[in-house]
Amino acid sequence: MAIKREVFIKIKKHMPKKCWGMYVSYKYKKIMGKKCNLKNPRTYTEKIQWSKINRNDPMISRLSDKVAVRSWVEEKIGGEYLIPTIGKAYSSADDIDYDSLPDSFVIKANHGSGLNVVVDDKKEISFDDIKDKANSWLKQNFAYNSFEMQYKDIRPQIYIEKNLLEDCEGDLPDYKFFCFGGKVYCLYVMIDTYPIHTNAKLGIFDKNFNLLPYYRADFTPITKQIEKPANYSKMIEIAEKLSEGFSHVRVDLYNVNGKIYFGEMTFSTGSGLFKHVPEEFDEILGNQWDLESGI
Repeated sequence: MAIKREVFIKIKKHMPKKCWGMYVSYKYKKIMGKKCNLKNPRTYTEKIQWSKINRNDPMISRLSDKVAVRSWVEEKIGGEYLIPTIGKAYSSADDIDYDSLPDSFVIKANHGSGLNVVVDDKKEISFDDIKDKANSWLKQNFAYNSFEMQYKDIRPQIYIEKNLLEDCEGDLPDYKFFCFGGKVYCLYVMIDTYPIHTNAKLGIFDKNFNLLPYYRADFTPITKQIEKPANYSKMIEIAEKLSEGFSHVRVDLYNVNGKIYFGEMTFSTGSGLFKHVPEEFDEILGNQWDLESGI
């Protein structure tokens, strides 16, 4: 299976650009069960497919780099919103001095999605296993999984962050603000994200933090209104500041005991290969996205 995947990735790397649309349309039809209208995209997930192959601004690539984005965030809103890092960024996991690391940390790669390991107690894990996994990340070009081309030219690096779970009471809610033209329209809130992210619960909330009657088919839905963070208005302010100038970007934030942390900027949520329930929300969200209103 791994060999077949490597061969398929190699084929996609050499695929001419005129064929990218054919591939994303094929994958969309296979996963979503319906045709993708790339010529006149209307729904949110269709517009993501369009943007993956047509939205080629270097700034999007820079901000998709989880190491490079930090300096930009510091310029825009200040370094106090950045999750503290431990040491420098590494081009190989073999260069990390594991003995000098704290007992708890998070190791991540900068050039894709889902490339991370949360370590609660380093005495209970195998450094060799983590090293092998981290080095395997560095061999991937995440762009060619499904043509999220903002990742293509990012130089792969490994970096280590403070484990925010240390300061939480068992959970670290993830607030994902969907911004269009520099304004928040709605957000995903994800809870129970640890230790298995795919087992998390997800709720869709409007800008005023009211639970909406929509959910993602691939996550257990949040079915009851949850408490709004006390400094929620500040989170809105930060998300809108960071999303200025972009036709669409998702700004992810954490809120730990009132302390707001920047998570990441996401330009192709779920690669646009997921279903909202009811399906109408895909079109509602797509209506917010004017593809010509910014980068």
